[in-house]
Amino acid sequence: MQSLRELYRIGVGPSSSHTMGPALAAARFAARFPQAASFRAVLLGSLAATGRGHGTDTALAHVFAPKPVAIDWRPGEEHPFHPNGLRLSALDAAGGVLGEWLVFSVGGGALREPGEAEPPAVYPYASMAEVLATGQPLHQLVRDCEGDGLWDHLAACWQVMRTCLGRGLAAEGELPGGLRLQRRARAMMARSRGVRAVAVSAFALAVMEENAAGGEMVTSPTCGSCGIVPAVLIRLQGDLMAPDSDLHDALATAGLVGNLVKRNASISGAEVGCQGEVGTACAMAAAAATQLLGGTPAQVEHAAEMALEHHLGLTCDPVLGLVQMPCIERNAFAATRALDCAELSLCGDGAHRISFDEAVAAMKATGRDLSRKYRETAEGGLAALRPTAAWMMGS
Repeated sequence: MQSLRELYRIGVGPSSSHTMGPALAAARFAARFPQAASFRAVLLGSLAATGRGHGTDTALAHVFAPKPVAIDWRPGEEHPFHPNGLRLSALDAAGGVLGEWLVFSVGGGALREPGEAEPPAVYPYASMAEVLATGQPLHQLVRDCEGDGLWDHLAACWQVMRTCLGRGLAAEGELPGGLRLQRRARAMMARSRGVRAVAVSAFALAVMEENAAGGEMVTSPTCGSCGIVPAVLIRLQGDLMAPDSDLHDALATAGLVGNLVKRNASISGAEVGCQGEVGTACAMAAAAATQLLGGTPAQVEHAAEMALEHHLGLTCDPVLGLVQMPCIERNAFAATRALDCAELSLCGDGAHRISFDEAVAAMKATGRDLSRKYRETAEGGLAALRPTAAWMMGS
């Protein structure tokens, strides 16, 4: 497994796979061809299907500027390597091709090429069973594998999470994109009256509304699921009066859980549906919450398993291809579910029938069986509503 620096990325929304990944690819490609007069980008599969709603074209134009980029949308052309394909070409003044690059945005802002070797492993573990066999708390295992230097990155991520949530609670108005969706986090928080489930939901909405508006956030593990972990942890910090150092340890535990899913299944909505994004984030948050509440490693694993198990089959069906409906509310519900899973696990001794590793395997198999239209193509589920102008106006 790779470093948690590859899982927790600081960037801007609304999508890690459709915004952050293509922007990173464009930056690397432009640096290779500084002499290019213009560029061409062919978007394949899911990257084309929901790229407009996710801001892929805007991200590419921003990175390549002031040089122009022509974008060719090919939603029906899906490469077998991964649904999020991007073929970049650098052109000279006469339109001649200086070079090309086929690359894939594989989730969480990460890029991969076909046949590319896996990045060097930081962790010698391939499963939760191997992690639990060490007998160590999960955050301590992360420290042993990555060193104290990682905690500077976790501290930076924690600060961005808190700042993002604060901005989201202060903001009001309409989110961009055409759905005319109004921000609700501020009003919900004002009406929470201390009810934990409402407050946690408001926190998740705040982060996700900032993400939808293109604000700075942390992939945890993706932009589309970035509201769950900070919502749960910030609420628990307030309840427990826990120091930031405990929250950094909790992020390490959550990250290890996310890393195991990333290695053994996928965190890409285009590959396995929303179960890979919101389901994984819920498992991460449940594990971190259980640790903060004094749970054992076995109880941490149990909470993560329950959270993932009860998101199996969740489709990725963004209306108009935007990371708004149902994505924002899904984060709110998953945040409350993460706390439920933590509390249920603490009521037992960690013993249970289905292991986390088995839940991950089931999620991978389920994602493989999902129809393409339920995997971030905006062709099925709620996305198939194809709302009319009257519907978007609320009439």
